[in-house]
Amino acid sequence: MTQVSHAERIPHILKNTQTIAVVGLSPKPHRTSFGVSRYMQAQGYRIIPVNPNATEALGEKSYPSLTEAAKHEKIDLVNCFRNSEDIPPIVDEAIAIGAKAVWMQLGIENQAAAAKAQAAGLLVVQDQCIKVDHTVLPSRGLI
Repeated sequence: MTQVSHAERIPHILKNTQTIAVVGLSPKPHRTSFGVSRYMQAQGYRIIPVNPNATEALGEKSYPSLTEAAKHEKIDLVNCFRNSEDIPPIVDEAIAIGAKAVWMQLGIENQAAAAKAQAAGLLVVQDQCIKVDHTVLPSRGLI
């Protein structure tokens, strides 16, 4: 993996991602995970739902785990809509499937899991909304 500075990390992830597995993507339109993922899908990203309690979301088949999703799809980025304490096994799966990055949404942080992901060569974003960053960066000419 190419070294990416802290300032370049988010633009690099957004520029180099095609497929986003969204762990905790709800098929319910009123949920934040649905709205954020729908926005990213409208921007041209392929969204792969990962939710063992759903069969589909946003017109895409939902998978019970990242491991199962990766058997059928190439996943660049793992976007997490789960509690902070649920992140370590998600990071383990992200590493195992060869994802390039892990993104933890607003309010989600796990320093130990982030360090493990970074040590494995993944880029990591914590406690930030991918939709907010995606809407701000083009106006700054960053993506």
